[in-house]
Amino acid sequence: MYAAFKHLHMLAIALSVLLFTVRYCLMMANSTLTEKKFLKVTPHVVDTVLLLSGIALIFITGFMPFTEEASWLTQKLSCVLAYIALGFFTLKHGKNKVFKTFAFFGSLGWVMAAANIAVTKSSFLG
Repeated sequence: MYAAFKHLHMLAIALSVLLFTVRYCLMMANSTLTEKKFLKVTPHVVDTVLLLSGIALIFITGFMPFTEEASWLTQKLSCVLAYIALGFFTLKHGKNKVFKTFAFFGSLGWVMAAANIAVTKSSFLG
């Protein structure tokens, strides 16, 4: 059961980042494809699967965020929140393309930080 949810979670992460990157590239190119229903609905479906598989992994493994034993998980969730916030500024709220580009690469940096924490199960943010 653990392996199935872990792989589903990792697949959802990969799809979420891929869709985010595609949407960023299309937005930067001023493409009308950003208005397609597929690119408006699919990221929400993928992110829901990502959230639900993450919750399932919490119950399967017993790692509970906001506890001393799983402080790494708390920091991973903080990285994910930073990714979401910068993703919002990248795709929706950024004022210009320079700001959106910095927000995009910043959000990818937070995804990499979350991945590092998840793989090593050790916090590096303090």
